[in-house]
Amino acid sequence: MGAAPGPRRAGVLGHPIAHSLSPVLHRAAYRELGLDWEYDAYDVESGGLASFLSGMDDAWAGLSLTMPLKVEAVPLMDFVESMAKLVGAVNTVLVQDIGGSRQLVGANTDVWGVQAAFREAGVSTASSGLIIGGGATATSAMAALGALGVTAPFVAVRSRGRAGGLLRAATKMGVTPRFIGLDEIPAAMPLADVVVSTVPASAGAEIASSLSGIREGAALLDVVYEPLITPLSIRFAGFGGIAIGGERMLLHQAAEQVRLMTGKSAPINAMDAVLREMLNR
Repeated sequence: MGAAPGPRRAGVLGHPIAHSLSPVLHRAAYRELGLDWEYDAYDVESGGLASFLSGMDDAWAGLSLTMPLKVEAVPLMDFVESMAKLVGAVNTVLVQDIGGSRQLVGANTDVWGVQAAFREAGVSTASSGLIIGGGATATSAMAALGALGVTAPFVAVRSRGRAGGLLRAATKMGVTPRFIGLDEIPAAMPLADVVVSTVPASAGAEIASSLSGIREGAALLDVVYEPLITPLSIRFAGFGGIAIGGERMLLHQAAEQVRLMTGKSAPINAMDAVLREMLNR
């Protein structure tokens, strides 16, 4: 990494990336904090992260990573923080001076984002849970539900063979996932205090059409935020449940990224205001 003049830089990497609201959130935080920082979106496909990292200069403070780069990033870091190592996924890269040497530190704020979204909705503990999907976000959701008290969540996947990363992480966490098929979700849903859906809105719509009930007082976090209100969240709320939009997870994980990158408390109210403005257009 060579020296570079000018403001500090940060950005979000992934593919596709044009839809990302991370630039809006981070720029709002920088304005509120009075920081002359830049934050942009970069389209980086699977296999392209190593090249991007090698081209970063000293102006860079950090990166946000989205799919398909979260797992790819782990072996490319100089150091991986405990939570990111546990779930096997990095969604935050911090460029830090450690012992006089600039190093890349991998962190995971998705777990924090899930927990904070539930807490914001008044859910601080739970004993049973259901996770829909088996990828990197589902693995972070499993860690978050474990922190709420769910040690044996149902995990609904189309193919158990694609949930190897989640199963390995569960072993490290001391969590025992109970794998079920997507067709078994209607039977598992009424048993869950908390539900996290990590599948696209179209897949969630199919699940919603098959539901016949939920547990009283249950809460659902649908990580999708486009559309803002999903068919699954509508159906869940229709049964009297608490439906939490994916934009709440997005907000809280981004706020934690701001704190980690800048060393300052994130101005979450300012970030929330601009997020609501963008989503209500």
